Amino acid sequence: MFKTAIRFIMYDKPKSIGALFGVVISIFLIGQQTGIFIFLTGMMSSLVDNIQTDIWVVDNKTTNVSALGQIDARYQRQIEALPGIDHVYPLVIAGASAKFSDGKSGGISLVGSQAPAFVGGPWKISGGTLENLLFDDAVTTDAFDKKLLGGAQLGSQFEIGGKRAKVTLQTNGARGFGASFVFTTIDRARYYSKFPRDKVSALLVKVKPGADLKQITTMIDQNMFGVKSWTKQDFSSATVSTILGSSGIATSVGTLIVFAIIAGSIIIGLTLYSAATDRLKDYATLKAIGATNAYVRNLILTQALIFALVGYIIGVLLMYGFKLGIAKAGIMFSYSISMYIAFAVVTLVISMIGVIAAIRRIVKIEPASVFRG
Repeated sequence: MFKTAIRFIMYDKPKSIGALFGVVISIFLIGQQTGIFIFLTGMMSSLVDNIQTDIWVVDNKTTNVSALGQIDARYQRQIEALPGIDHVYPLVIAGASAKFSDGKSGGISLVGSQAPAFVGGPWKISGGTLENLLFDDAVTTDAFDKKLLGGAQLGSQFEIGGKRAKVTLQTNGARGFGASFVFTTIDRARYYSKFPRDKVSALLVKVKPGADLKQITTMIDQNMFGVKSWTKQDFSSATVSTILGSSGIATSVGTLIVFAIIAGSIIIGLTLYSAATDRLKDYATLKAIGATNAYVRNLILTQALIFALVGYIIGVLLMYGFKLGIAKAGIMFSYSISMYIAFAVVTLVISMIGVIAAIRRIVKIEPASVFRG
């Protein structure tokens, strides 16, 4: 049957190419949109995901790391006194205006953490060392934000809130959603942004080995007024959910993926239906010499499976090329094994949906029609 399916495919190469194109373009668009979605959601939660801590303590109205309020810095000592706590680190995150050497201005997100541990970042360091942030006026910039930050790079100087800043460390992909991260010490972040000295944006809690995270978060919430504690995973998920719910990104990406599935199904369906119509006599001949409807149906399904397999391989190769190309612009993401499996399933679904009309048309053919003029 496989050889017969190949002969049917090769009989009309233009239509076969058209069906293959439908599968390829669908899987590529789905993979492309999925990749961009992964990148965007990763940016949303990058601060939470990359900071090495077990628990985040923030104000009790916050569900999003990009919209932190202020909490009393004295909670640090109170939390450190609780059982199961190893260490607590203060974190300040504040928006600020920066003016660059080229005369341009822009908004940045200052992230200040306690030296010399710098638990709050930076990460993905590509130039300099953490010790460089101890220098006067020291800050970081990210290589992929160079254009947004007036060309700032290692050694550059610019102003933050009218005060001098010097890039002593550079990162390569330590970025946030909707803002350029500029890491520095917690005191310098307060200085640049006029952040109150008795307040912090969050407290980063590291627990002792074997400690129960849920038990500790409950204990913090019960003993501290006006704050809420989150495990790292829960706060990351809440951040992504909150931003997706308010931005409409999920709806946009989902709509494009559904469109790609529908478009692919229509293209392969019309192509295979047209090809089947052109070869009605061939299918009628098969039935006239004893082929059952089940055999004919399986023959068409085999053609669809061949289109799905070849289309999937080509589509994945194009997705990989897209991933490598867009990474040069700082848009980096990766597909998991489960995603590749999901793409394969979607490819099969597109192909199977596309052949339904062709199968219905062919199984209705009367074998005697082959003898008609």
